[in-house]
Amino acid sequence: MSTTKPDTIALQMPVPSGEQLKAARTAAGLSQAQAAELMGYPLQTGSRGGLQSRTWQALESTSDERSMQGPVFAMFLLLTGQHPDFVLQRKPDEGPAPDAVLGSTAQGEETISPE
Repeated sequence: MSTTKPDTIALQMPVPSGEQLKAARTAAGLSQAQAAELMGYPLQTGSRGGLQSRTWQALESTSDERSMQGPVFAMFLLLTGQHPDFVLQRKPDEGPAPDAVLGSTAQGEETISPE
């Protein structure tokens, strides 16, 4: 007997190789630092003064044993519009959201902040 609800969606969430992650990032037109920021990975100032993410660098590396978890990669694909089966879509408006919970960024995207 299945315990899955009829309206539940099952996502394939394979662990990406470093090459697959890099290909998805470059297809999205993002630098490593931009991709890391999108996914909440830490950024550091690099030796030449720009921002970098050692974590993202390791995830893309073919010699590092670390890899991005499948659900995180699925979310990256959804956020960058690259998922092969699904897209993110805003829920229909059910009234105004409290200003303390939802805010707008300069690019017109909504962010969620703690109350």
